[in-house]
Amino acid sequence: MLQKMLENQYGITAPEYVKLDSYDALRGNGWLYLISNPAGKKEEDITELEKIAEHLRNYGDQFVPIFLPSKDGKLIATWEQNNYCVLANRQIEEQKKIKLGRKLAKFHERGRRVPFQIERSSRIGQWKSLWESRLEQMEKVWNGLLFQTPEDEFKKMFVDSFPYYLGLTENAIQYLVDTELDDEPKETDSGTVCHERFSKKTWGGSQDNFMIKNPFDWVFDHRSRDLAEWSRERYFRNFRTYDVDLKRFFEEYQSISPLSSFSWRLLYSRLIFPLHYFECIENYYITRSQQDQKVLEEQLSKILRQSSEYERFLAGFLQIAGAPIKRLNLPQVEWLY
Repeated sequence: MLQKMLENQYGITAPEYVKLDSYDALRGNGWLYLISNPAGKKEEDITELEKIAEHLRNYGDQFVPIFLPSKDGKLIATWEQNNYCVLANRQIEEQKKIKLGRKLAKFHERGRRVPFQIERSSRIGQWKSLWESRLEQMEKVWNGLLFQTPEDEFKKMFVDSFPYYLGLTENAIQYLVDTELDDEPKETDSGTVCHERFSKKTWGGSQDNFMIKNPFDWVFDHRSRDLAEWSRERYFRNFRTYDVDLKRFFEEYQSISPLSSFSWRLLYSRLIFPLHYFECIENYYITRSQQDQKVLEEQLSKILRQSSEYERFLAGFLQIAGAPIKRLNLPQVEWLY
């Protein structure tokens, strides 16, 4: 079906189907065609992402794909009542051992030089209001459950655990506010191209030695967003052995872009914010699938069992990541120690 769509809407023949993480792709003529669902994005959103992609390619990033216009010149093609975007990239063999920290720092440096105003995908300066709004929504749900007998294990765990995570969120917001009041951003703290959730798998690379930087993953934000989310994912992937990876990753990153005290503090506030907890609760209430709810119940149980481990991770993070705590006068969160 995707082959037909590509031929019908784009006039391109690509016989081989490939699955790249969560994306469908087709391969042919030395090119890889990533078939994306615009997922509610409008033509203006896509146009902005396309301009960012073009800027990054012009600055030498060969792993950023080209947005292909359809035969009628549009970036979103409609076929059989579905919308599609097609991203094309030459198939480049990617070296086996990559230094992800260095690669990400170079990506951020290119992204920082975007020569036009980013409007539609910008998250710069919005963390506080976004966190407060999520907290408010969750508190409403929690209040609604307080005077009921919880009907399942998930809701019981949520009712019991929420006050702790409310406190953690307030700590994160306070740390963020203090940073913005007390510290001066440097030139390197300007906005750059980041990702919704950056992790080891974001750029692929594991399959067929192929790396692709998908514009649908991008948001315009402070670089510390990617560094915090990579660190969080790394910790949860293996909370016993994360420290070696963490140290190496930050050494690699800072060999290209040393972090300012403002960067370290933003990064740390984002790690204190319990995003993993929020996403677990929110996903439970969004999904209609009992199977998914069961998985999320197990996930929440694991998050709660590991809460004191996560506190230890937060307590030691700056030191393990190699932050010059004394030299940059980075504030500590007293109750973690």
